[in-house]
Amino acid sequence: MRFTRPAGDRAAPPPRSPAERGRADSFAPTRLAFHPPCTLQHGQRVRGVVETSLAALGFDVSVATNEAHLCCGSAGTYSVLQPELANALRDRKIAHLDALEPATIVSANIGCIQHLQSGTTTPVRHWIEVLDDALAR
Repeated sequence: MRFTRPAGDRAAPPPRSPAERGRADSFAPTRLAFHPPCTLQHGQRVRGVVETSLAALGFDVSVATNEAHLCCGSAGTYSVLQPELANALRDRKIAHLDALEPATIVSANIGCIQHLQSGTTTPVRHWIEVLDDALAR
């Protein structure tokens, strides 16, 4: 009894990464500003993965060079318990992101996304939503 096909039956190896599968270059260029949330930077110690991956897929993505490591002010219940401080942090973060002149601000944390959106007219979305929209076109 045989459970596998001969190796010659495969035309090509499957792509190993999103960058090998295709790029978003064919889509209208959209400047993205990425806000790295504290949950990634400080909690999980993950830095550079999202923005590097988006760039590898052809997105024009930047991170603010000024105070990118600071909290946006959401911080779980912080924005509820300390609204004045939270809004001051948010406004400061938005000023740094707006300097990048993005069409969209992206992040990886729903709390950050909602908090940042409350202080700007620039759309703030999860980076997966932006990727999904690009792939759906």
